[in-house]
Amino acid sequence: MCLFQYDDDPEPEEPDPAGLLYVPVRPGTRAVAVRVFRTPLGSRTAVAFTTVDRLTATLGAEQPWIRLSDSVLRSLAEPLGAGLLTVDPTLTAPAVTSPSASALASRTEPTAREFGRAARIA
Repeated sequence: MCLFQYDDDPEPEEPDPAGLLYVPVRPGTRAVAVRVFRTPLGSRTAVAFTTVDRLTATLGAEQPWIRLSDSVLRSLAEPLGAGLLTVDPTLTAPAVTSPSASALASRTEPTAREFGRAARIA
């Protein structure tokens, strides 16, 4: 497999996704803003999905989205420092949930004696 594209190649090896993509956004007061994410290595990336089902499976049904082409998304995300475009990411962390009331009630606070001991150790 060749990773280089030559001028005489009729098409690139990994063509851009065809058609409009579903792009997660943050609502603003007058407009929406494209959400920028980070890769596991910390690079900023724009994220898009080929279907609304994939977007909702990854980010949830409440996530607002708009339809954009990949070239428009790249031009919007590049000034934000996101030179990468990730399409249909599947590896995500589980959703953060708040602790239940029973978990909070069962948690005990340290006593003054334990707190003093911890302060002396530190």
